[in-house]
Amino acid sequence: MTKANLLSQAQEYMAQSDVDGWLVYDYRGMNPFFAQVMGPVSMITRPAMLYVPRQGEVVLLTHHVDSGRFSQGDQRIVEYTGRDSLLVRLGEALKGSARVAMEYSPMAALPRVSRVDAGAVEMVRSLGVDVVSSADLVQYATQRWSDEQLASHKRAAAKLSRIVAEAFEYMGLLLGDSLTELDVARFILRRFEEEGLETPDGPVVAVDAHGSDPHYLPTEESAFQIRPGSWVLIDMWARETSPDAIFADITWVGYAGTQVPALQQEVFDVVTGARNAALGFLSNAFAREEAVEGWEVDLVARTYISDRGYGEFFTHRLGHSLSLEVHGDAVNLDGWETHDTRLLIPRIGVTIEPGVYLPEFGMRSEIDVYISEDGPQVTSSIQRQVVLLG
Repeated sequence: MTKANLLSQAQEYMAQSDVDGWLVYDYRGMNPFFAQVMGPVSMITRPAMLYVPRQGEVVLLTHHVDSGRFSQGDQRIVEYTGRDSLLVRLGEALKGSARVAMEYSPMAALPRVSRVDAGAVEMVRSLGVDVVSSADLVQYATQRWSDEQLASHKRAAAKLSRIVAEAFEYMGLLLGDSLTELDVARFILRRFEEEGLETPDGPVVAVDAHGSDPHYLPTEESAFQIRPGSWVLIDMWARETSPDAIFADITWVGYAGTQVPALQQEVFDVVTGARNAALGFLSNAFAREEAVEGWEVDLVARTYISDRGYGEFFTHRLGHSLSLEVHGDAVNLDGWETHDTRLLIPRIGVTIEPGVYLPEFGMRSEIDVYISEDGPQVTSSIQRQVVLLG
């Protein structure tokens, strides 16, 4: 997304809200949204602030020793020198504004947008301006996918669906040949490279008790062998290598045998039932044209699992947003780690991934969901039965 388009999207959001402006404050890279708006600018040594009003001229407030690092671009550059001039110039930029949005979250409830220190918020409030969270503004302006990004996500999701099936087939063929979790992880990474996918880390390949750690990554020292009777959880995430490509993220489970043990089957049914209940809740809400907040979807799945006796073993949020990073900056399906009140709006993507983590094994089922204008669309494969390796 170009800077001009991003600023336009921000002003479009503010035109529909009670926010008078967006103040993007940064000091030495503390706020990634500043870099997202401004692009890469090196050697900025003093605080800089971009003020985007609901209407009118965008202002960049920067120290005079740094001002030459910025191009005039889509904003008017205003210089300050000392502390007093900073306050004067900032007050002039904010004149007439009663409420501004900053990368601030009350009580740090939403860590993805809790980027600005308390002192910066106090400074703005000292000028008689109220500060509110930019969480919804940022989601609207920076996290909605373009048509090409949606297409890139779907291509990545289709490739992940093939690769996870190939990984289970690979395990079945080599079962009993001293195959380890790390061997399977390396197989998956080779397939990523062959398919033109990239990932910053992972994948999770977790056998038996290792699956109790939701983010377990195998190493030479830790890797279990995959033997008859092993329970295997695979979580993989990747995107195409284009700079604007969107991640896909899936989790599947399998059993090295011909019949799934009763306990694993019971927990699988609970987890996939919670996944389906959450998806159904979303679909029904959109059919009724009801707005949905992230925490509400989490509650549906969490209640489903708790009612079946496994609530204490569901120890993380239901899902996260997908973007240029695997964990994006849009709404999370979360009423557990946080209380995410952001709305699921069209053109964002999320995962639905309930899990139950017992001492003996871990269970998770993860799908990707795109929120279209008509409601949620599942964009990845859906696991309906445990994969049998034997």
